[in-house]
Amino acid sequence: MALKLIDHGTREYSEMVDLRLEILRKPLGLSFTEADLEAEKQDILIGVYDDDKIEACCILTKTDPRTVRLRQMAVGAGLQGKGIGRALMTFAENIARDHGYRRLTMHARKSAVGFYEKSGYKVCSDEFEEVTIPHYVMEKEL
Repeated sequence: MALKLIDHGTREYSEMVDLRLEILRKPLGLSFTEADLEAEKQDILIGVYDDDKIEACCILTKTDPRTVRLRQMAVGAGLQGKGIGRALMTFAENIARDHGYRRLTMHARKSAVGFYEKSGYKVCSDEFEEVTIPHYVMEKEL
C-alpha cells in the first residue's frame, strides 16, 4: 500500500474522481459539476494505492491559515475495516502539519462519526443535513 499526493488534472486525479463518484456520490443520486472539480485545483489531493490501483482517497481544503478541512474521504468497496482509512487519516494529518495547519475539521457523515472519534476527533455541532444525509462537524487539533 502506497500513500501519495495526487496532482489535479492527471490520470490519477481522474481515477480519484471515479472512486469518489462510485463510493460517495452515485449512492445518493449525485454527481460532480465542472465547477466542483475546478475548485479542487488548490486543494491537497491524497490517494492510497495498491499495485497502481487507487483504493482510497481524501481531499484537504484550506479554510483559514491554521485550519484545513477534510473532504471526500472514500475507501473502496469491500476494503473498509482493513486499516486503510486509518492509514489515510494519519497520512492526511501529517501532510496538514507539514503545510503548517494546526486544526483539521470535517463534515462527517453520521455513519462515520465512530471511526473519526477513534482517531481523536470530537463532534462540535448539532446534526445537520448535507447531500441528503445526516452529518456533524468534527475537529481535531493537530
